[in-house]
Amino acid sequence: MAATHQMKRVAISVAGALVLLAGLALLVLPGPGLLLVLAGLLILASEYPALERYVDPVRDRAMKAAEQSVSSPLRIAGSVCAGLGLIAAGIVWGLVSWLPFSGWSAGSSLILSGLILFALLYWSYRKVRARREAARRS
Repeated sequence: MAATHQMKRVAISVAGALVLLAGLALLVLPGPGLLLVLAGLLILASEYPALERYVDPVRDRAMKAAEQSVSSPLRIAGSVCAGLGLIAAGIVWGLVSWLPFSGWSAGSSLILSGLILFALLYWSYRKVRARREAARRS
């Protein structure tokens, strides 16, 4: 029983750390880094309660960034173009052998980044739209 709990804790720690690291990378790369940092912190805080004090400040900043990312059609278009660019770059990196770090390992990570960007952009749009509708009703 203790071994199962320990394996679960290790799996959650690894998953949380990977999501957190992906979010940190996306802070400087095109993508919704703060949302992934928040997701990583939430995963890690489920096993390490000391991390809960960082969740609320990151959540506030992530929600503000999510609202700003879909605040205008121009920003949405820019995010969509960035996602399409990541997917296109991933395909090129997978097919063209003379590029540095070429191959499908690099290409698939770029494609995955673009898909994550689209998923989080969609989530942000729905969340902001629901919040605006709730404010309009009240």
